[in-house]
Amino acid sequence: MRVVVDLAVCQGYAQCAFLAPDVYRLSGPEGLMYDPNPSDQARERVSRAAAACPVKAITLEPTHEPTHEPTHRPTHEPAGASDA
Repeated sequence: MRVVVDLAVCQGYAQCAFLAPDVYRLSGPEGLMYDPNPSDQARERVSRAAAACPVKAITLEPTHEPTHEPTHRPTHEPAGASDA
């Protein structure tokens, strides 16, 4: 998941920093710093923090996970496969 915070909307209530301090933290009285690419272990805390934002400044975007399928398949048959 990717975290996006609209800093023009954020009012510095810091609910996110209380719920996921490893991802969100206040810098100064109202400046929010955050990790846009949190670990999978932080996923639940990050989701709760986004839901708790009173001004809904936090958006969570899905990331495209690479698949483990081959990107191409052979177009030729192995030698002797058609000699049946």
